[in-house]
Amino acid sequence: MQDIAAGLQGSDPLLRFSNLNITGVALANLINAVYGYLDWIAQQAVPITSSGEYLAMWAALKNVFQKTAAQSTGAVTFPGTNGEDLPSGTPITRGDGVGYTTTADATVSAGSVTAPAICNADPTGQTGAFGNCAEGTTFTLATAIDGIQSGGMASTDFTGGADIESPDDLMTRMLQAYQNVPQGGDAQDYVTWALAVPGVTRAWSNPSGFGVGTVVVYTMFDVAEAGDGGFPQGVNGVATNEARSPTKATEDLLAVANAIFTEQPATALVWSCAPAPNPIPFTFTGTSEWSAATKADVKDAIASVFLQYGAPVTNTIPTIALSLIESEVAAIAGTEGFVITSPAVNIPNVIGQLPTIGTVSFT
Repeated sequence: MQDIAAGLQGSDPLLRFSNLNITGVALANLINAVYGYLDWIAQQAVPITSSGEYLAMWAALKNVFQKTAAQSTGAVTFPGTNGEDLPSGTPITRGDGVGYTTTADATVSAGSVTAPAICNADPTGQTGAFGNCAEGTTFTLATAIDGIQSGGMASTDFTGGADIESPDDLMTRMLQAYQNVPQGGDAQDYVTWALAVPGVTRAWSNPSGFGVGTVVVYTMFDVAEAGDGGFPQGVNGVATNEARSPTKATEDLLAVANAIFTEQPATALVWSCAPAPNPIPFTFTGTSEWSAATKADVKDAIASVFLQYGAPVTNTIPTIALSLIESEVAAIAGTEGFVITSPAVNIPNVIGQLPTIGTVSFT
């Protein structure tokens, strides 16, 4: 309005019903939209503030690509008559209606048949974690098969399902790639390669962990394996095509080993391993007035610190400062006056182990 008043001497664009007032408001809205668009363009001009397709393009310049959704796999068992066949491709349904498909032929023996199966892919390509379920989950044959009962169950856990990578996680991996120039197989390179595997949320490397010439890579699947505390499933070992060791990894750990095998230096013997849980007990005093919800929030706060600072290696963060846990708990409403009596010192990270919450006592 001031520009109109200055440009048109004697006009009064501030009058409520004047044409100039209406014109001024319309122009102001247009200019605001133009500057907003310019601000958005500026954000896409650098990796750290980019979003959407521009984030994907900035990441691609560092050979970092959004991880696709992955489908869970496991095995199912159905009672039946000996000798009857359960063919590959048979549709089966979980108790809540989620569809799966068998992936290999199987024959009834000793009164039952066990077949590997995979969760049917989400048509949108966005989700996959919905297919994870525990051993013993109820399954039903979607089509009748002579000699095989329709009701069965999962004979193993269904694991490995993961949703498409979120923009925030893609941003984290992209920035890590920009900040850590590839060194042809240094410790950080193994972490970068492991994090590119669908389902992997955290990774660490331990050079010479099993002796000279070896590299031990630890991973966590915090979402895909949430039912198991985020710990990857399978046997520790090496990639399928690694001829220097007969100990082959399986399940989640094999997926990591095989992915790294195509990237690693030829001389390195890489082991894909799951960290072992290291339960840390806690004792709080001054908590007699705490509600059940407050106690649950305190446990979540401890878990948050462990998630950020816990590691199965000591070359990055050797200890978890107890003060970090105290500050997180103190930030929870209603926790004034508490004292952590155990542990009494900073919590050390231990090679091969990952700190988890043990018994928590409130007194």
